Amino acid sequence: MTPLEGTVSTPLGIIMNGVTGRMGYRQHLVRSILAIRDSGGLELADGRRVVPEPVLVGRNERKLAEIAAQHGIERWTTDLDEALADDSAPIYFDAQVTQAREAAIKAAIAAGKHVYTEKPTSESLAGALDLAKLAREAGVKNGVVHDKLYLPGLVKLKRLIDGGFFGRILSVRGEFGYWVFEGDWQPAQRPSWNYRKEDGGGIVVDMFCHWAYVLENLFGRPQAVTAKAVTHVPTRRDERGEAYEATADDAAYGIFELPDGVVAQINSSWAVRVYRDELVEFQVDGTEGSAVAGLRECRIQHRATTPMPVWNPDLPVTERFRDQWQVVPDNADLDNGFRIQWEQFLRHVLEDAPHPYDFLAGARGVQLAELGLQSSAEGRRLEIPELTA
Repeated sequence: MTPLEGTVSTPLGIIMNGVTGRMGYRQHLVRSILAIRDSGGLELADGRRVVPEPVLVGRNERKLAEIAAQHGIERWTTDLDEALADDSAPIYFDAQVTQAREAAIKAAIAAGKHVYTEKPTSESLAGALDLAKLAREAGVKNGVVHDKLYLPGLVKLKRLIDGGFFGRILSVRGEFGYWVFEGDWQPAQRPSWNYRKEDGGGIVVDMFCHWAYVLENLFGRPQAVTAKAVTHVPTRRDERGEAYEATADDAAYGIFELPDGVVAQINSSWAVRVYRDELVEFQVDGTEGSAVAGLRECRIQHRATTPMPVWNPDLPVTERFRDQWQVVPDNADLDNGFRIQWEQFLRHVLEDAPHPYDFLAGARGVQLAELGLQSSAEGRRLEIPELTA
């Protein structure tokens, strides 16, 4: 696939499969591709400007027609093969359920499309590695969404790491999750398939692929994992109000061993009530300072300003520990992370700009999820081998 040619602006067809779902619609279509389109397109290094033109693909004809009409999108279809045959659309994006993703990406690779996809890239490590191998052999650009790296809170955390704020990092503690209603007296905030293993559900499969790239890109690639996956809520009600057995894990408690002796502990749960500032928070402790980063905010406590708490169960606590932390300023215009990633991938395709989050990086996320589930089932620590495609 050769870079697009043009002078002022050039249309760029992007096949988008699965954008009738919440994440695909809100973050990838509306806040990324349409936002780029409506701002006049993406300006490349040589002054050319490309304007994304989405081609919507999905199974629900009514939803596709409604989205297309609402946003002024001319092309949509329920036939993936028809979309892949369109030479004006050199990029394929996948936001389907995981079970449908691998086959669709294989078809896109066979059609010579560059591929950008949500995660997990496959239901199995073998499948994820196969996709990486096929993309490499076909010579197509490939990328996997790494959205949490672009959260403002984690951007600030990365800035602290790069600036040496922590000294020697000792440990990382992550808390993610919220209470997902069972569906009886209040409707569930997540689809029922998330809680059925046979349909690709489970919080380990969903979240460990995120923790893999967060840990790798901030602190170092995980070297070993010890995990416990559980199903705290055994019965839920589906979208029709009918009771069903939750066969997938709804909570996972993991210990991840990182380079240089750093230990990360991350709890992930859809059966926890939130008593923290944000739905996800990471605390990093180092010899010179500590930080707590969430979706947007990041707070720090330096060694020089660390107080001296004294354990005394006989007296009430008189100090407010949270007041002893300092807020890290934005110091930059932190745009929507999904849009930033889309722009990076488009530059990767059109200019061969760097983009390290490829299918092999995605496979490492699938690998961590598989090993996490294996660790839980066998009750033991597992080392994480290097991957090659």
